Amino acid sequence: MTLVERIKMLADEKKTNFAEIERKTGISNGQIRRWDTSSPKVENLKKVADFLNTSIDYLVDGKEKENSDTDVNSLFRINTSNLDPEIKEEVEEELRNYSEFLIQKALDMKAKRNHK
Repeated sequence: MTLVERIKMLADEKKTNFAEIERKTGISNGQIRRWDTSSPKVENLKKVADFLNTSIDYLVDGKEKENSDTDVNSLFRINTSNLDPEIKEEVEEELRNYSEFLIQKALDMKAKRNHK
């Protein structure tokens, strides 16, 4: 999957399109489509990654960062940067707790299947 295809996929998930991403991030109109044939500026790639709540690594090569399991923003693909620091901390802690709960539930279900 190419960079542009990955951006398109994430944009579709957010129910948005290239034009809106470009408008809201201040990137030139039609710029993202041109990334199929030319390399983007790092600062523009960062703007798109932030807008789509993902990493530059993911956009470029489809790989999550190695530490993404501890990075709540990338794990849940949410943007908490616009929240007050206190609320941001609370939201991120709740999401960490929820992810730990889901992992434990999956492990419990696997253990039950293995004991049958």
